[in-house]
Amino acid sequence: MALQVQIIGVGGMPDVRPGDDLATLILEAIRGQGVDIEDGDVLVVTQKIVSKAEGRLVDLRQVEPSPQARELAARTGKDPRLLEVILRESRRIVRQERDVIICETKHGLVCANAGVDTSNVGGGVVSLLPQNPDQSAERIRAAIQEKKGGISIAVIISDTFGRPWREGHTNVAIGLAGMSAMKDYVGQTDPHGYVLRVSTMAVADELAAAAELVMEKLSRVPVAIVRGFDYQRAEGSGRELIRPQERDLFR
Repeated sequence: MALQVQIIGVGGMPDVRPGDDLATLILEAIRGQGVDIEDGDVLVVTQKIVSKAEGRLVDLRQVEPSPQARELAARTGKDPRLLEVILRESRRIVRQERDVIICETKHGLVCANAGVDTSNVGGGVVSLLPQNPDQSAERIRAAIQEKKGGISIAVIISDTFGRPWREGHTNVAIGLAGMSAMKDYVGQTDPHGYVLRVSTMAVADELAAAAELVMEKLSRVPVAIVRGFDYQRAEGSGRELIRPQERDLFR
């Protein structure tokens, strides 16, 4: 068990553009801070810069809303072009109430607006979630490990979600590589002799949320290094964190 965990925010990155080599930009920013990435580190990378590098951007001026998007716009007051993009990115709408639209994305994620985001993009352009966040994480991980030579790290792609039962938002892991998303205590015995039956910790989400403390929304710190956490090294997948519909009381 790690008794001390360090979180290092990585700033100084330029605006990311489609086609940029994220691994190189991240390593340059880390070196610019006078630190280095080490074996066993977890690199948390915000979805927004991944989506920008992968060209997951849509200019709303080029979007023609469908009749469904226009009907939804009349109920919500939102831009019908934005709603058209949200519908394209959705497997289904889970709930729509007033101006809130909760969608199940094609990845299986349940979140507001199917992850379509207007912040930190500008110019009438919106960003979409990466098509395969796990593959995005693995590409960054493999490239950094190759450039650094001999180290093994984990990479988490994070995004900000709301939560049932709770106010406010928190970062969660939508993609990962190099670590297990969970830490399972089921079957272990606590100090009082009680056998744990349901204690499975979503450590990838916990690390994503912790990293957001140094990233924040307006700080232009899109990457964080988490150091000192003893995670289970594995191929890993953000899909481990998606609750199956038959066990989800909210769907």
